[in-house]
Amino acid sequence: MKAPKIMVIDDENIVGKMLKVSFERDGFQVETFNQPQDALNRLAEEKFDVVITDLKMKDIDGMEILKQIKKDSPETKVVIITAYASLDASIEAFKEKADDFFPKPIKIADLKDRVKKLLNE
Repeated sequence: MKAPKIMVIDDENIVGKMLKVSFERDGFQVETFNQPQDALNRLAEEKFDVVITDLKMKDIDGMEILKQIKKDSPETKVVIITAYASLDASIEAFKEKADDFFPKPIKIADLKDRVKKLLNE
């Protein structure tokens, strides 16, 4: 089985680095982006199994990324992470077909468990 490919999009470098190290330790291939447009360009070139994206970013927010991914690649799982978790934000994310929603600070173990479950669905 080839290693699942994960993309992490977060304008905070530290978040991407942390998730990259943690997921790679478990055998995942991980690419991180802190510019949403760069991430969308990459997604146009290649499919990822899971995209973990921050909700609030400059220029393009996580909701826009979610909509774009679900339009172009509906089988890609999308997990939203945010420091601005609210009921409204989570409802909107699920309406747009997000596969999960995690408030920050993220418990990496919980996020990894969820990603593994999503990959097995």
